[in-house]
Amino acid sequence: MLGLGKKGNSAIAPNKEYTVDVGGQKFVFKTGMLAQQANATVVGQLGDTVCMANCTTSRTARPGVGFLPLQVVYQEKFYAAGKVAGSRFRKREGRPADSFVLTARVIDRGLRPMFPKTVHNDIQVFCTVLSYDFIAEHDIVSANAASLAVALSDCPSDSPVGTVRVGLLDGELVLNPSHEDRKKCELDMIVTATQDRVIMIDAEANQVPEAKMLEAIQFGQAAAQKIATEFAKIQKEIGSEKWEAPAVFEHPEALEVLKTSALAEINKAILTPIDKLARRAFFGELADNAAAVLEEKYGPADDNEELAELYANASDLMNKVVTGEVRRLVLEEGKRMSGRTPDEIRPVGCMVDILPARVHGSALFQRGETQGLTTCTLGSPGDKLMTEGMMGEKEDRYFHHYNFPPFSVGETSNRLFTGNREIGHGYLAQKALEPVLPSEEVFPYTIRTVTEILESNGSSSMAATCGSTLALMAAGVPISSPVSGIAMGLMSEPSGKFVVLSDLQDEEDFGGDMDFKVTGTSVGVTAIQMDIKVKGLPDDVFKEALEKARIGRAAILKEMLSAIPEVRKELSKYAPRIETININPDDIRLVIGKGGETIQGITKEFGVDIDIDDSGLVFVTAPDGESMAGASARIQNIVAKPVVDTIYDCKIVRIIDGIGAIAEFLGGKDGMIHISELQWKRTEHVEDIVNVGDEVKAKCVEYNAADGKTRLSIKQTTPRPEGMAPDRPRPPRSGGDRRGPPRR
Repeated sequence: MLGLGKKGNSAIAPNKEYTVDVGGQKFVFKTGMLAQQANATVVGQLGDTVCMANCTTSRTARPGVGFLPLQVVYQEKFYAAGKVAGSRFRKREGRPADSFVLTARVIDRGLRPMFPKTVHNDIQVFCTVLSYDFIAEHDIVSANAASLAVALSDCPSDSPVGTVRVGLLDGELVLNPSHEDRKKCELDMIVTATQDRVIMIDAEANQVPEAKMLEAIQFGQAAAQKIATEFAKIQKEIGSEKWEAPAVFEHPEALEVLKTSALAEINKAILTPIDKLARRAFFGELADNAAAVLEEKYGPADDNEELAELYANASDLMNKVVTGEVRRLVLEEGKRMSGRTPDEIRPVGCMVDILPARVHGSALFQRGETQGLTTCTLGSPGDKLMTEGMMGEKEDRYFHHYNFPPFSVGETSNRLFTGNREIGHGYLAQKALEPVLPSEEVFPYTIRTVTEILESNGSSSMAATCGSTLALMAAGVPISSPVSGIAMGLMSEPSGKFVVLSDLQDEEDFGGDMDFKVTGTSVGVTAIQMDIKVKGLPDDVFKEALEKARIGRAAILKEMLSAIPEVRKELSKYAPRIETININPDDIRLVIGKGGETIQGITKEFGVDIDIDDSGLVFVTAPDGESMAGASARIQNIVAKPVVDTIYDCKIVRIIDGIGAIAEFLGGKDGMIHISELQWKRTEHVEDIVNVGDEVKAKCVEYNAADGKTRLSIKQTTPRPEGMAPDRPRPPRSGGDRRGPPRR
């Protein structure tokens, strides 16, 4: 027990604990002790990773909404990992990092199909990471705790779901791989399923073949189903009684009236190749006039409550006629919007260099009425995106940003900042490209791609993926293989009949059953994101969808390569130039200098950026070749070791009266020129030969690697005068700071 607090007049309920064994991993779920004013609270644990999920609903429906107002909030807590993070002035956790926003979206997509479509009450699911052991991943623990919390709450929902992660490690499928193993996996897939069908898939992969992806889905489905089955037992034992969801409004006779009045026109609007906004306006007008059509049939409502309710739902009934005809045409006649066949892809257009070369790479990708403008910007290693969170600091050298302004769909909106959907779509395109990017050793640039969606009629995230490939190639980023993407749709019947649609567009998405996005190369899949609106999909759907997606991706890729067949060999002249210098890690301090004096002096003198890795890699980013050459030479000189018998350019920086001079060479190293080494004949005063500031050539005659001391000679840069007796052998130094022969 955590304590003796009270809820009303009763003590905290005793903790109920359940263990679910999946593949030898024991998930523990506890209820009844924490946060009892929520509709339901579940604490999930795997290893030392602990997550709490709370489900709360409003008591009344939100007025004026026609959608499910579900919100999943994923809360990152630094204390869960034993960290005190944040700036010096702010230690409280702020807005969740993008990775946690993405996790919340994954959980949302697994829960949403299980709620009745007539529920318009606010539903809020909070997921809080309480402890993280850096072994068992918190997202899987949270997803399952959230599912059980929804199942135990009084909010109406169908059977609970289970969620697992599937990894591909050394050719073998692994269930819920650890945090470290995930870094080595060729596949990272999350699968959510009910007791009998898959609900949600989210995956990133390193060009994994479709057959292996299908095997991974089936592997994850079996494990997720086991969790869902155990949750159903727990729900039956201790779950709250569900309140009844509103019934779907039905009026078969009125539906037939509306069909009779508009079906022919609806059919024509669906099959005629017209633009999206014109078709939408036509369907909107039909919905707006539906009540008037019914009133002609049944008369004014006046005080008749049944007629008033019918007329209030008239527009929904007309929309049902439209979606019903869309589905019928696909399932019975194999015809889609604008008369397309199920496998037909809308016309694809690709252009590169749509913007001047000052934008390092740019491309315009258009498929039907979806248009995306993507740019590629190259930066120095110091431009990496750094994020700080519960799992520590993370640096990204490639990141993609996706923007979806309201004008792209002919609308206005007061939300002008990045939303969770834009974060999700942007990351989908990002993980689609990550497997084909060059290593940092080969291409040390920071890479940013940005997609501006200018028009949208479905699959804009796939336009972002294709546009990013084109922009990267135009910028000269040596990707290993081009990536294309396509969204697959589905129309299905309760009988089991289904038709998979290639290149999904908006009307088919709204009225269909699935949005199955697949990206990849000619070798295999790099990312999958699947959302559905039904209670699960038959196994046969995935096999057909993956195969049709492979064919569709190949067709789109062919069009892309017609615009730019291969990666450009040269970068834009406006792109920065980066040179990599490999130095001994022990010499890093020499390049940095005391208090950063040396490195700051180089960056200021040559106008360059210098980034140094702990391994000894030095990245010099310069605006032009001259600056690059100067800065690189300076660094090379700083870390270079003097070589005996080599002549160096030196500058006299100090005179030691009667002994000699100190000369600076190799970008900051000091060497001693003894008075006897200034000229071949005897020298009485050092200043007779050199003064501070003089630039001379001197030969290295001795270098001691142990203490770094160097002895130089000016006289030995010239031949010995004829007839001069040879020098007496110099005794080896045996310590101290003596640099020349004993003075007489």
